Amino acid sequence: MHFLGELILILLTTVLLGQLFARFNLPAVIGQLLSGILLGPAILNWIHPNDIISLFSEFGVILLMFLAGLESDLDLLKKYFKLSFTVASVGVILPVVFMGLASYFFGMKPLEALFIGIVFAATSVSISVVVLQEANQLHTRAGTAILGAAVVDDILAVVVLSLFTTFSHEGGKSGLTNNFFLNILIEIVYFVVVWVIFKFIAPYFMKVSEKISVDYSVVIGSLVLALTMAWAADFVGLSAVVGAFFGGLAIRQTPQYKEVQSSVSAIGYSIFIPVFFADIGLSMTFASFFKDIWFIIAMTVLAVLSKFWAGKYSSEVFGFSKNEGNIVGAGMVSRGEVALIVAQIGITHHLFPEDIYSSLILVIIVTTVISPFILNHFIKKSKQDTEFM
Repeated sequence: MHFLGELILILLTTVLLGQLFARFNLPAVIGQLLSGILLGPAILNWIHPNDIISLFSEFGVILLMFLAGLESDLDLLKKYFKLSFTVASVGVILPVVFMGLASYFFGMKPLEALFIGIVFAATSVSISVVVLQEANQLHTRAGTAILGAAVVDDILAVVVLSLFTTFSHEGGKSGLTNNFFLNILIEIVYFVVVWVIFKFIAPYFMKVSEKISVDYSVVIGSLVLALTMAWAADFVGLSAVVGAFFGGLAIRQTPQYKEVQSSVSAIGYSIFIPVFFADIGLSMTFASFFKDIWFIIAMTVLAVLSKFWAGKYSSEVFGFSKNEGNIVGAGMVSRGEVALIVAQIGITHHLFPEDIYSSLILVIIVTTVISPFILNHFIKKSKQDTEFM
């Protein structure tokens, strides 16, 4: 019952702050993020991160990425695959190099510095998805490039993390087995199975679900398929959000996708997705802010610039306009849950000093909070420039 009280507070605060930001023509998701900071240890100290909130949060991000897959245009994803791969590759390399060197400059050992770079290699596109949805930009080529790059980015980050933990002999098992090359093979098999599900299983599965005389059988069937793919992705060492995204893509190709989209949106956006955004804010604390202020500032600036430059200049090479390049770059800035997960792996296996853990979490949350502002700014600028043309 204690959790019910926390859930009521989270839902009320996310709605009120979301509405407040929407009134000022800012993404409502920023208000939802700030609600966690307000309610958590950073300010009011009314709610602390706990297992139930984490469970709701994890389900929220899975539903969010499932919905992103449902709204994605596969033809556009195919068209911009080379761009997505380039943006993702450069977006992994730059943070590892820039933030690794900066960490070394601040006194970290070489392996510790390298791992801190890896923490910031992955992009969390879930927040960018919400901003793009609110601005009706998810189906543009910039929005599609962001989605595609984020999926490839997550896979590359997992590969880099596996390489690090394998060749540094630290961190324990980072995949299904202790053998890096066997893990890669298993992950390749996973994507082959995803293709089979996409081409053959999903259409048949949805037809069968439609014939079952149970309320919302189609929605239940789609969730079973998507959650299974998310669970399988996590099982083989990938992120569950990758499986959820591909689950949404698979359902998108079936005639039932609109019914699924409507129902899952109601489930996700009424409870689980607001808890996910609030949970990010709940992790924030200002305890080490003044002690590590220069480290926090330097890492925040590099975290933003490394992803922004990677997205902007890589997309412009492929013929995107300056405005589109800015949107792609801004959409890649957010780190969110992926970076938090990698940081948690690092602290659990002593891959970097414990006394900078809070500072790293703060940098992750700050980049996550400011990324919607940056993305919203460039979307507005692009619309204004289009109107004047």
